[in-house]
Amino acid sequence: MDMNTTDLAALRMLIIREQHGEVVKPHDLATHLAISTASTTKLLDRLTADGYLTRKPHPHDRRARIVALTDEARTTFRRHFGERLQRMRDAAEPYSDDELRTIVRFLADMERAMLPG
Repeated sequence: MDMNTTDLAALRMLIIREQHGEVVKPHDLATHLAISTASTTKLLDRLTADGYLTRKPHPHDRRARIVALTDEARTTFRRHFGERLQRMRDAAEPYSDDELRTIVRFLADMERAMLPG
């Protein structure tokens, strides 16, 4: 998609949250990506200018704003990653929820084991 990894991670997070019916505030993105407020503003400005995001009023809090994907972002993301994501879903299909939780726990343990010190 010709974008940096942080921008791509932001779109991925928004797509997942959207599929779960969740709204995303700029602070949610900053926390998820572990970036500063200033970096989040630059990211949002960049993705908005590129036509991937819009900023909207929060549906329940008049003081807050949310970030939403544009139709272009959804279409472009699916075009680039849809087939790969389907193969990943197909690979996970045979496993029960309990098995998947065990796998996730194992991978998180391995990730922690790989951290320095």
